[in-house]
Amino acid sequence: MKQVLIITIFAISSLHLNAQQTAVEQDVRQLLELTGAAKLGIQAMEMMITQFQQGAPDAPNEFWTEFKKEIKPESLVNLLVPIYKKHFTQAEIKQLIAFYQTPIGKKVTATLPAVTQESMVAGQQWGQQIGAKVVQQLQEKGYIKN
Repeated sequence: MKQVLIITIFAISSLHLNAQQTAVEQDVRQLLELTGAAKLGIQAMEMMITQFQQGAPDAPNEFWTEFKKEIKPESLVNLLVPIYKKHFTQAEIKQLIAFYQTPIGKKVTATLPAVTQESMVAGQQWGQQIGAKVVQQLQEKGYIKN
């Protein structure tokens, strides 16, 4: 009888925990939808594919078109949900949802793809400048030859 009671309590606790996890996951998915996380992922994937296309100029456009069809934004969301659950409480996620539903939150979401793309370009330029400076100083000090 004791075992049945323990099993029943464990089963009810598990159901309650699963319901909470489902609610948290739903909130995270709503947050990711509001922030356009999947769209940003697709944007990054498009940039990667452009680089691959340059590296494989003989591949026909049809290959890239078909390949892109295989990429599902939901697969990225599925990877992000546990990360958000790990770093944010459900209350924090709800606060973030509330923020992203405000006018400034919507503006952040709308402008983030452009900001991200421009930031990546700026980061690449910065990296190139640092690389050139390192090479110049290494040459000046005789650590590498021209």
